[in-house]
Amino acid sequence: MKLKQFVKPAGAIAIFTAIVLAAMLSSSRPVRATDDDNDRNESKVRIGFEIAPVPLNLEDKDRELVGLGSYIVNAQADCDGCHSAGPATEFLPGGNPYMGQPEKINPATYLGGGRDFGPFPSANAPVKLDHLFSRNLTPDKTGLPEGGRTFAQFLQIFRTGVDLDHLHPTCSAGQTNCVPPPFKGELLQVMPWPIQKNMTEHDLRAIYEYLSAIPCIEGPADPTDVRHNDCH
Repeated sequence: MKLKQFVKPAGAIAIFTAIVLAAMLSSSRPVRATDDDNDRNESKVRIGFEIAPVPLNLEDKDRELVGLGSYIVNAQADCDGCHSAGPATEFLPGGNPYMGQPEKINPATYLGGGRDFGPFPSANAPVKLDHLFSRNLTPDKTGLPEGGRTFAQFLQIFRTGVDLDHLHPTCSAGQTNCVPPPFKGELLQVMPWPIQKNMTEHDLRAIYEYLSAIPCIEGPADPTDVRHNDCH
């Protein structure tokens, strides 16, 4: 066989093979990174609903965001560890996992705030300070979390650490219930916002949606307190 005669069939075979491969590739389902992401989110949403320790109000809520928010709050961030009333009441009797008991979160204090972090910055501070307490994250009668915060305010807190309640201003001469310099009283001094500010807005929205779905907890007891949470 002459070389010229061999080239033509070989070229035809190559073209046919290319056509077959193109057809196979075009009929295959494209694989994207978001496919795995979606699978993971579905798992997180499912787990979030499974581990939510309180009944959830899903009326007018984005169910997927609520489930994801529960996953972040209850499986990743341990928000209740700081935003319950404290270790003594965080768990129901017989439900403290640190004592080897099956975990049972106390719904009466869940994310209701009030944990005492003690005087700031220390018991021997040169200025007499009131104690720092965790805030109530549950929704008030408006249905908005953290006692009526809008999502814009919620996002601002996470992104900047600003204390919108102004509970502990920077100390001036003779002032109490304040934060001594060089600490900034306008910033939250216990919340780990310097880390949490890096979260995606989608995840923060999920947390907000979840917090809007949990039961309201009244408090503090004094209705004149700026942090009073009115459930009715």
